[in-house]
Amino acid sequence: MKIKELSVFLPTYNEEGIISKVVLNTKDILQKMTEKWELIIVNDGSSDSTQKIAIDLSKSDPRIKVISHETNLGYGATLADGFYNSKYNWIAFTDSDGQFDFSEINKFFEKQEEAGADLVIGYYKKRRVSKFKILTSRLWELAVFILFGLKVHDIDCGFKLIRKEVIDKIPKLESQRGAFISSELLIKAKKKGFRFAEVPVTHYPRTKGAGTGRNINVIIKSFIDLFRLWRKLK
Repeated sequence: MKIKELSVFLPTYNEEGIISKVVLNTKDILQKMTEKWELIIVNDGSSDSTQKIAIDLSKSDPRIKVISHETNLGYGATLADGFYNSKYNWIAFTDSDGQFDFSEINKFFEKQEEAGADLVIGYYKKRRVSKFKILTSRLWELAVFILFGLKVHDIDCGFKLIRKEVIDKIPKLESQRGAFISSELLIKAKKKGFRFAEVPVTHYPRTKGAGTGRNINVIIKSFIDLFRLWRKLK
């Protein structure tokens, strides 16, 4: 499927073992399917050689760009930087750890065209993470449904396609925490009346590096943020 333009960004933290492969694979797919594109690596204060690798990749092609945080700010701040620095009418993001196949972006555009959606949200066919992560995700999704009436398969799936108009028109994204940013985005988009669609995506086991896990304090603070947003928007 050929599309006119697409911004893609990769939230990145300590992925020196895989980032080059992911970027080059993504670039190859973009060149085949898109007339105009940009690929943004958002480096969230990596302590390994991720930053150097990213800079070297950007020197090889002006369409590859790097945004760097001097310190680790969190997944939420990383996503916000990706959204607000993307210039094309459609924005996609996917994790930089190699656990998604970016060629499946074609399914997102097919679903968007079929449903007339403003946001296309990936959901895992089978999620390759711990049972604890799956349990906390389900509890989170239940809370979001009870408070906001938002029902999707996997709120936090790290593969989404979003019309830039959504980012331009919803209230500014504020969360810096990973457990909250995706929910904040979808809740605010739903309140503005934007249309959703969902597609299943393949999730592969991590082959390089290590996941950052889930800190119980971050989870608790994210639930507090969720209730604050409910009070603010109700």
